[in-house]
Amino acid sequence: MKTEEHFRIGSVLKTKGLKGELQIYVDFDGIEAIKFNAVFIDIAGKMIPYFVSSIKYLQKNNAYLNLEDVDTIEKASTLVKRDIYLPAKLKPKKKKNEFTLNDVEGFIAIDETHGELGEILSVQEYPQQLIATVKYKNKEVLFPLNLEIIKGIDVEGGEIYIDLPEGLLDIYLEG
Repeated sequence: MKTEEHFRIGSVLKTKGLKGELQIYVDFDGIEAIKFNAVFIDIAGKMIPYFVSSIKYLQKNNAYLNLEDVDTIEKASTLVKRDIYLPAKLKPKKKKNEFTLNDVEGFIAIDETHGELGEILSVQEYPQQLIATVKYKNKEVLFPLNLEIIKGIDVEGGEIYIDLPEGLLDIYLEG
């Protein structure tokens, strides 16, 4: 799966009705402004394309999605709990002053207790939070990017200052 060619917009929560309609959780801000007629669904590590019949945006973060050829509850139920993607070329360009936590990839993570942990290799977006990955003492270490942990960000210098919960690094280093 080449996720760099796609960006995640959400996931399928559950089926709705008997005709294959899907209720989806949308965690990509501004999705309503993007015009698309197909989505990609991650099935067993492969991006499978589906044409969109219709999409209805409900309240924030929820929508109903109808896909062509998914016209029964049985077909729809195979897509539940799967991530939904769009092609990367549809992703809106950010303005220069719009810095988000997704942009800290490549930054050096510096912990208050342990010092420099290393370069942030990736930032993964999960429904509840963002998770950063660094290589520390030859081990892959994951930590959440949230207000409790982040103490400061030096955008110009490419550094993020964090205070990891006590014992988090030990979990990774013991294994």
